Amino acid sequence: MNCPHAAAHQATPGGGAVVIDPMVQDLDGETARLRDAGPLARIELLGVPAWTVTRHAEARQLLVDPRLVKDLDAWGLWQSGAVTHAWPLIGMIDAGRSMFTVDGEEHRRLRTKISQAITPRRLEAIRPDIEKFTEELLDALAEQGKDGVVDLKSVFAQPLPMRVVGMLMGVDEAEYPMLTKKYKAFFSMLTPQEERLALLAELDVFYAALVRKKTAQPTDDLTSALILADEGGEPLTEEEVVGNLKAMVAAGHETTIGLILNAVRALLAHPDQLRMVLDGEIPWETVIEETLRWDTPTTHLLMRFATEDIQVGDQVIAKGEGVVISYRVIGRDVEQHGVDADAFDITRPTPIRHMTFGHGPHICPGAALSRVEAGIALPALFDRFPGLTLAVPDEELRKLPVMTQNDMESFPVLLNG
Repeated sequence: MNCPHAAAHQATPGGGAVVIDPMVQDLDGETARLRDAGPLARIELLGVPAWTVTRHAEARQLLVDPRLVKDLDAWGLWQSGAVTHAWPLIGMIDAGRSMFTVDGEEHRRLRTKISQAITPRRLEAIRPDIEKFTEELLDALAEQGKDGVVDLKSVFAQPLPMRVVGMLMGVDEAEYPMLTKKYKAFFSMLTPQEERLALLAELDVFYAALVRKKTAQPTDDLTSALILADEGGEPLTEEEVVGNLKAMVAAGHETTIGLILNAVRALLAHPDQLRMVLDGEIPWETVIEETLRWDTPTTHLLMRFATEDIQVGDQVIAKGEGVVISYRVIGRDVEQHGVDADAFDITRPTPIRHMTFGHGPHICPGAALSRVEAGIALPALFDRFPGLTLAVPDEELRKLPVMTQNDMESFPVLLNG
């Protein structure tokens, strides 16, 4: 850790902090420890202290509180120099100017552009493309798995959302492997910080070139729509379009990878529930919502900062302190979801009221797209391979060393049991 002295700048009220494991060796155990720590828990992120929200009700309250902002300059540890660009997670926060890093009127201005670009009509228009991509990848899966074990992640769950978001952005298909590789390295805790910062600079150059190309020759894609959008105030600058694209590609494909794999894993671990889905007793939409609640694609969302003291129950988030939203813990909140919140159960009462895609002004703009992709991919996968099984015991599946995303190293399967 490059700034171990940071902890000295903030006290740890109520006892020791829960240390968030960068290697993600025991996500269920970490989730339980955070839930037991209370609605507002003190955590340590690679030597840097923060608060995290672990309850549904408190998260709903804080996610609409204007005293919590995305502005990095409101963070006391950043102002004091205790946290610098040497901290491995800074790229999640200091990610350039976009709708993800501003608040208030500026956030509304930038988000309006996204809303113009990702509409229900556009999602319906690209549905045939998603179905086509899905069938092509299932063909590849069948070919590679005909003689035995095949990795469902690398052949199917990972390339599908990258193809979709790449198509939406107007990125050449030849660039998809490069983007996949760069984002994987960016998120991994095994990547040296100097390399991670260089990756961010390379992505800025890539997206800036894309924006200039689309400015000169607009086409029917999201990048051109962001450039040409004419509602909601001043047009976006090149920096703002680049920031939006960089973050949306990251969030768009990573979230859907996790959603697809976590749903498959949950169903294979609960064959009685899988049978109910395949028999048509439970709709796939319910599977998707229960997966989003139970095993969220995003574990911890970084970070908001208090512009003044904020009382939460009997605790106080002091001005300048950072706040993380721990969506996986929130999804296991027994006060919201019942005493069986730790159980995957597609028969629980619907609608399943989770907040995995956020709440309030910064709610995820790509939530509908992720649901559409999973709603096409999952039934198509099990329709083609109803005998799909894990090729290793479930406990041998390993999480990637990523502190913010809930992703697996690989997902080896046998297509026909």
